[in-house]
Amino acid sequence: AEPWSNEMRREIEQKLQIDAIDIYGLSEVLGPGVASECLEQDGLHVFDDHFIPEIIDPVTGESLPPGQRGELVFTSLSKQALPVIRYRTRDISMLIEEPCPCGRTHVRIERIAGRTDDMLIIRGVNIFPSQIESVLMKYENIAPHYQLVVTRENYSDALEVKVELVDGTLLENYAELENLRNMIHHDIKVILGIEVKVSLVEYKSLERF
Repeated sequence: AEPWSNEMRREIEQKLQIDAIDIYGLSEVLGPGVASECLEQDGLHVFDDHFIPEIIDPVTGESLPPGQRGELVFTSLSKQALPVIRYRTRDISMLIEEPCPCGRTHVRIERIAGRTDDMLIIRGVNIFPSQIESVLMKYENIAPHYQLVVTRENYSDALEVKVELVDGTLLENYAELENLRNMIHHDIKVILGIEVKVSLVEYKSLERF
């Protein structure tokens, strides 16, 4: 019930020898248990006998059809004392129409891709931290701590991704360090479609929040 990438999920499953599934909830709507994955791990089943899910354009508020990503909105059907109508979650998802192989018929939502208030717009491209995390989790020699730094250069936004190294000795090996930096830079460019600066820094040098 916390944000994670699929790569982080696989690592948890491998190390603990479990099936790890997403659950979704928010106290304003009714608390935990609004939606949950099944073991197919392909979208979360919304308990739509209690909640009506909707996807809207986060800017215009216009309803979007299934298969189109936008802001997740809920109307509660069974909540007492404080029901909500078209409650804006700020979470980014989409509705999935196709039947789930598990046989359940509840409408499904895509795994949460990020939040509208977490989204960065760099040179016209919408970027979510989870996209970058999904790249970084593929590399064993970097720590799961990173920082995104946005600056203005020549009237345009620039993004720097600072990543901690697990093995500090890499800082002394320029060839290996540059090779790792180039691989991360390439993978991030592929997934985002824009150039970013990648900086590899010492372990525990980034501020913890």
